[in-house]
Amino acid sequence: MKKNSVKAVHSLVDTYPKVPLTVDCVIFGFEESKLKVLLIKSDLSIYQGKLSLLGDFVKNNEDLDDAAYRILKERTGMTNVFLDQVKVFGKPDRHPGGRVITIAYCSLLNIQHHALNIHENELDWYDYESLEDMAFDHKQIVDECHSWLQKRIQEHPLGFNLLPDKFSLRELQNLYEAILGVSLDRRNFRKKFASMDLLIDTNEMEQDVSHRPGKLYQFNFTKYEKKKRKWIGIDF
Repeated sequence: MKKNSVKAVHSLVDTYPKVPLTVDCVIFGFEESKLKVLLIKSDLSIYQGKLSLLGDFVKNNEDLDDAAYRILKERTGMTNVFLDQVKVFGKPDRHPGGRVITIAYCSLLNIQHHALNIHENELDWYDYESLEDMAFDHKQIVDECHSWLQKRIQEHPLGFNLLPDKFSLRELQNLYEAILGVSLDRRNFRKKFASMDLLIDTNEMEQDVSHRPGKLYQFNFTKYEKKKRKWIGIDF
């Protein structure tokens, strides 16, 4: 009876529409006060010369998260990156060859801490603000993930992982401005972070900088862990 039930379920599923499923990885990084995205050049002739996300098809016996990490490793060689599932994109005409549904995964990392071990298809970091027409609907996917990132960085102190261990308030403000895409008032910005009481004054100053040296700080991750249940985010 059980075998017949399983067989019946398989027969039912065989009648379902078959739509290919892919995963696309949107990897953001921060370097030289700019928000960047890890991209490749498309290998499809129809999109010759256009930038594309790191993506591939999900295998029949593969978990979605496993597929995302496999694709990232195969494309970049990186294994120590945390990926968040962001959104499903399924417009019928998003792929020129027919209907393909893709699931976007996103990550934000420190470029200096993640070397690219593979450089196929001109894999490199590209300025987010300079992106124009991309392959498929990948510009829309990147923009949607950027909106998700803007919300996340105000809800959680993710940005501190992109800075040096010791950083100036100027560097911190540059980071938030690059990700949020806005200019922030210097005085209000510093007042906001001072009120959170999560920065440690190292009693050190910046060295070898072209501007007036600023104080160096560290983020107090220990205090944050104790206070994060009361964390209400950063509202600029």
